[in-house]
Amino acid sequence: MATPTVAVLDYGSGNVHSAVKALEAAGARVDLTSDRARVMAADGLLVPGVGAFAAVMDALTRVRGGELIERRLAGGRPVLGICVGMQVMFDRGVERGVETPGLGEWPGTVDELDAPVVPHMGWNTVEAPGDSVLFDGLHDERFYFVHSFAAQEWTLEPMGPFASPKVTWAQHGTRFLAAVENGPLSATQFHPEKSGSAGIRLLGNWLRSL
Repeated sequence: MATPTVAVLDYGSGNVHSAVKALEAAGARVDLTSDRARVMAADGLLVPGVGAFAAVMDALTRVRGGELIERRLAGGRPVLGICVGMQVMFDRGVERGVETPGLGEWPGTVDELDAPVVPHMGWNTVEAPGDSVLFDGLHDERFYFVHSFAAQEWTLEPMGPFASPKVTWAQHGTRFLAAVENGPLSATQFHPEKSGSAGIRLLGNWLRSL
């Protein structure tokens, strides 16, 4: 397989360098950039994200990140969101009573986990569908989560030329979406770049799908 090029969207997120190193370990050539031409030319685009939903949306807006993501997806070009980079793909986020519009790629709301302890921090198992591409060979592995908010419902109906979405769940107090694979758009609520060898293998599965 030729070495794929992955653009990591550089918009001020705090975990970009660990994501770059993890992608390189998984076998990618990585370009940390917000340049439109380079983002569009890459085999894959990774959208990292840490912190508050509203802050991430503000930062994405400053580099026209939403437009870049939408244009790639419209052309069937793969995108992978991580943590808040997954959350912003939904219609809206609600944090501390403040509602912020998301990118609207998926219907639904990101809100606080109903759990005895938040944030949800540490290793957890996931419930992935048997035909998942991301979790191929990884169904018994644990992944590293750091978050207080998540999407807790999946309402998108299958449509268009893509296969039915593959939805992965996890549990912390309540069930929440741990990952989604939906045509060219995939995302994980956990951090593959902080999940040791299992995270590197998951990124490798994504790279092989590009």
